Formats: sequence, structure tokens, C-alpha cells
Amino acid sequence: MQLVTEENITELAVERWGSAHDPRLAEIMRALVRHLHDFAREVHLTEEEWLAAMQWLTATGQISDEKRAEFILASDVLGLSMLVVQLNHAFDPAATPATVLGPFHIDGSPELEAGADMAAGIPGTPLFVHGTVRDLDGKPVAGAVLDVWQADDEGMYEAQLDVSEARLRAKYTTGDDGGYCVRTVAPLGYSIPVDGPVGELIAQTPISHYRPAHVHFIVTKPGYEPLVTHLFREGAQYLDSDVVFGVKEELVVRFDERPAGPTPDGGSSEVPWLEARYDFVVQAVDGS
Repeated sequence: MQLVTEENITELAVERWGSAHDPRLAEIMRALVRHLHDFAREVHLTEEEWLAAMQWLTATGQISDEKRAEFILASDVLGLSMLVVQLNHAFDPAATPATVLGPFHIDGSPELEAGADMAAGIPGTPLFVHGTVRDLDGKPVAGAVLDVWQADDEGMYEAQLDVSEARLRAKYTTGDDGGYCVRTVAPLGYSIPVDGPVGELIAQTPISHYRPAHVHFIVTKPGYEPLVTHLFREGAQYLDSDVVFGVKEELVVRFDERPAGPTPDGGSSEVPWLEARYDFVVQAVDGS
């Protein structure tokens, strides 16, 4: 029998967790144990601090449900989500960069025709986002699906509200020329939820809990790498301090002011509107 000491407990735990049946799980657990033990030693973790951490994790789980993913939010604000994205989506430099999915995406958004309004009945300045989806060679990608969603003028997503209908989310499909046209309302910067454990932690720091104005996109087409990304409004507040580290220069887009009149979908607006042009560049699964 080998007695446990401060000097040997890490290797004992590493050896034990290295017995996992799946080789990848064994690799992950060995590394996790080593890093957790090294962290505890580095900061000389006290029992009170360890208990506070356990209580924080418990509260994070308790506040989470089918609509609220507090653990994902915690991962986002720690920069872990963005790091995992970058590790797993090392696209060609010419491709549109990926960012975090965020905790508020909902599957099964309604399919709309090009230019159809996904913000019908929602207050705000009309915004048309249009352009093309193309590959690394500049060829149009027809039949690509753009899954689009955003927050309302109070910073709330449908997933945070008690509503039964789709709200500020839709799917658009590119035409033969790779073109798409999304109609919505101009997004606003907003605060992440701060009424839970993540917010309590941030409140003990000078960290901003705001995100800059943006619209979410997932672009998919068989044969191409799925693209999860955002478009951010140029000049928006919090671009330099996004609480989830999601801003990339290539994703900052100018919103041009337009007078009432013709719109990119071939229709017309009775009020002034905003226009954002953006071409998504997707990478084929084989890297081309």
C-alpha cells in the first residue's frame, strides 16, 4: 500500500485517471489533474477558497436550464470558448474567421426568403445585411444556409424570454450567385446576464460586462467547414473590451445610413435604413 503525501498525490491521481477506457479521455484527465494540482500549489489554495469555488460551481449549475447556459457563459468570459474556437478552426487566412457561438443560439429557426424581415414587429432602425458567400477561389457558393440571430433593443435574446414564436432569428439560403440578403433591425451593445454566479464574479473586478453591437451567423453548406461567426458594427462601443473576446478586425463592418427609398432586396423602406455589405468566405472541408 502506498500512502498519500503532498509530494506523490498528483502522480497517484494522474495514474488512476490514466486508466480511463478511452485513450483520449485518459489523456485529457491526466493533463487536467496535473494542471489543477499545479494551480492549487501555485496559489496555495486555502480550504475556504476551495469551498467558495465549489459553491460557485454548484450555483452555476443550479441557475442553468434549457434556456440559460451559465457554464458556457463562464467559459466565454474566461476566454476559454474563444481559445477552443481558434484551436479547432484554423482556417486559411483568406477565409472569414470564426468566433464563439454564445449561449443563446436556438435550433430550428424559420426559413425566410432573401430580404424577408426576421425582425417583423420589433422596434429599431431597419438594417439590411447583404453580400455573397464564396469559396477561397472566389467562386460563389450557392445553397449555403445562413442561420442568423441577434438580441433585441433591450439586449435580450429569444432564449431569455418567455415567448412561443421565433423572434429575431431566421435562416436564409444563398442564390445561384452566392448572394444573400438579411433584413433585421440594427443591433445594440448589451450586457451579458449578470444576475448569476458569472455576474457576481465579474462584479469583483473592473471588467466590463458588455458586448459590442453584433449579429450572429452560422454559415453551412455540405462540403464546406461550418462557419460560426459574428458581424460587429464599426464604431460600436465596447469593440475593444468585448467581455467574451469575440471581436476580430475582419468582422467589423460599416453600417451606412440610407434615406427612405429603395432597399437591396428590391423593395423600398418608408423610413431611413442602414446597409451593411459583407462577403463570407468559407473553406472547403479539404482545405481548398
